Amino acid sequence: MKNNIYFIGAGGIGMANLVRYYLSKGCNVAGYDRTPSALTDALQSEGAHLVLDDDAQLIPQDFRDPDKTLVVYTPAVPDQNAILTYFRTNGFEVIKRAALLGKITKSSDGICVAGSHGKTTTSSMIAHILNISAIGCNAFLGGILRNVNSNLILSKSSHWSVIEADEYDRSFHHLSPLVAVVTSTDPDHLDIYGDEAHYLEAFSIFTSLIRPGGVLLMHTGLKMKPDVRDGVKVLTYSAHDGGDCHAENITYDNGHLSFDFVSPTHRIDGIELGVPVEINVDNAVAAAAVALYAGATEEDVREGLRTFLGAKRRFEFYLRDDDPTHPVLIDDYAHSPNEIRASIASVRKLYPHRKLTVIFQPHLYTRTRDFAGDFADALSAADEVIMPEIYPARELPIPGVTTEIILQKVKSPKKEYIPRKDLVETIKKRNFDILMTLGAADIDRLLPEIRANLMK
Repeated sequence: MKNNIYFIGAGGIGMANLVRYYLSKGCNVAGYDRTPSALTDALQSEGAHLVLDDDAQLIPQDFRDPDKTLVVYTPAVPDQNAILTYFRTNGFEVIKRAALLGKITKSSDGICVAGSHGKTTTSSMIAHILNISAIGCNAFLGGILRNVNSNLILSKSSHWSVIEADEYDRSFHHLSPLVAVVTSTDPDHLDIYGDEAHYLEAFSIFTSLIRPGGVLLMHTGLKMKPDVRDGVKVLTYSAHDGGDCHAENITYDNGHLSFDFVSPTHRIDGIELGVPVEINVDNAVAAAAVALYAGATEEDVREGLRTFLGAKRRFEFYLRDDDPTHPVLIDDYAHSPNEIRASIASVRKLYPHRKLTVIFQPHLYTRTRDFAGDFADALSAADEVIMPEIYPARELPIPGVTTEIILQKVKSPKKEYIPRKDLVETIKKRNFDILMTLGAADIDRLLPEIRANLMK
C-alpha cells in the first residue's frame, strides 16, 4: 500500500472516515473538497492537508510522484474536476472510494450493510454493539455515530470491519463481505440504473460477492433474488413480518420502546431501544443477529441497543421533553418515500395526539421526477407540509421538475412552498407543536437557528 493518499471529495461523509483511518495508520493524507464544513475543519486539525479550490497547482509536492501516491475519489466528483484530471493524465493509480473499501474487506472479516434505506442506522448499531464488547471492530459509517461523535471506529486488534455498502454507481460491487445485510431494495438512483430491474440486479450481484462460509441476512419480502455462492447461509429478518430473526412483543411505555429478539439460536427478552422509534426495531433485529454471529454476548446486544444514541440525522431529537405543551424538534435524513412514510409513522406512535408539521427538502431532480406521487402520498400523513426548492447536488435542473410537482399532490390540510432562505424567518413567526425536518440535502444546517427560535 502506498504511503501517500490523496482524497478527492475528502469532506464527504463516506470519504472522511477513510481519511481518518489512513491518518491513524500513519499515512500522509491530502485532498480536495469544494465546500468548507465542520468536517473539513476537523480533518485538517487531525493532520490532513486539504484544499478547497479545484486547482491542480495546489497539490502538495509530496503527492506528485505516481509511484508513491494513491488517488481516491468519490463518484460525486465531476469528471471535469481539474485535480482529478491531473492525476488521471499523469500516470497515477486512481480508484473509487469503494475500491479502497474493497481492499479493506479483503484483508478483514467484513460486515457490509446495503439497502436503499436503513443501512446507516443498522451498520451503526452493529458497530456500537461490537465496539462496547470484547470483540471490537473497525467501522466505516455513512453517518456520525453520536456515541463516539465520529463516522469511524478503530480497533488495533479486531479482525472485523463494519462497512456501509453504498449502491450508488454500483460502488458496493467492489466489496468482499463475510457477512452481508440487505435492509431494503426500494428503487433509487434510477439516474444510474435506469429501471427497477437493473437496480435489483445490482443487489443480486452484491450477494454473489459474499465469501464462501459467510452469511447473507436479508429483510423479508424483498423483490431481490439472492445469488450466493455454495456454502453461504441465507437468513431473513424483520420487525413485524416473521423471518428467521424477528421481533416479538413490541411495547411502548411513556416514551420508551422495548421488544423481544428471536432467532434460530437466541432469544433475548425485553430489549430497550436507545432511540425509541418503531423504524429502529427492524434495524435492531438485524444488528442483534449480526453481532451475535460475530461473537458478541446477549448482554452486549442488550446493552449496546439500550445505549445506542443513533447516527446524526437519523431520527435525531433537537428538542424533546415530557411536557406536552413544549415543542418537539426532530431531524431525519429520510429521503425516499418509504423512509418518509416510516419516519412520520414513528412520530405518530410516539405522539399520537399532537400536530405534526414536516419540512421536506427534496434531493435531486431525477428522484423528484421519478417518485413525485410516492413522495406526496408519504408526506400526506403529516398535518402540515412545508417544502423549499429542490437541492440539486450533482445534477443540472430538469425542465418542469420543481417542488411543486410533489406539493400539488400532497393531501395534508395545510401545505406550502417556502424558499430555503426564508425558512428560519418563517419559523420565527409561527408556533409549532412537533416540527420534523426531512431530507438528504442541507436543511440540517438550519437546525441550530430553528431550535433557538422554537425555544423562545
